[in-house]
Amino acid sequence: MSQKSIDECVRLSLASYFKDLDGIEPAGMYEMMVRVVEKPLLEVVMAQADHNQSRAAAWLGLNRNTLRKKLLEHQLME
Repeated sequence: MSQKSIDECVRLSLASYFKDLDGIEPAGMYEMMVRVVEKPLLEVVMAQADHNQSRAAAWLGLNRNTLRKKLLEHQLME
């Protein structure tokens, strides 16, 4: 298992992203990062919480309705 912290992984990924851009200026990075991090976060937390939305919301520090909205946005529930 990797010993890298989450913030180290993000820094390395962003450095790679900028390298791949090869001088092209990025746009909308904040929204892109929120989108790419939020979905796997929700997937993993929901699985660990046995898909119990109340438990997952508490772990995430979110209101259950906010969690439900985010799950719908990411098409993680019907």
